Amino acid sequence: MDTIFISELRIKTLIGIYEWEQQVPQTIQLDLEVGLPGEHASKSGRIGDTIDYGKIVGRIEQLFKEQHFSLLEKAGAAIAEVIMREFKAPWVKISIAKLAPLKNVKRLGVTIERGEKQ
Repeated sequence: MDTIFISELRIKTLIGIYEWEQQVPQTIQLDLEVGLPGEHASKSGRIGDTIDYGKIVGRIEQLFKEQHFSLLEKAGAAIAEVIMREFKAPWVKISIAKLAPLKNVKRLGVTIERGEKQ
């Protein structure tokens, strides 16, 4: 399976269950791997035969403007659903993390994997 990846996408958003997290924006970092539907682009060289990663980034940014998530798990699942539904990706793996959320912790997060990797 051919995949595209997006590394260290950073978004400033309100996320969390604590009162202060719902008032103070935090920076989250996303790393994504997205399975491509077939190998057409590697043969044709045409953008229309692949998933446009710029559009994925734009759609993820839009998602965080439209919705507030209380958990990283919920945000990751929503991103996976959007990528698979709107971009027809057969498989997606998303790591989403809060940066420096706790003393002595550089980042913490969750990895969500959906679909079937062929």
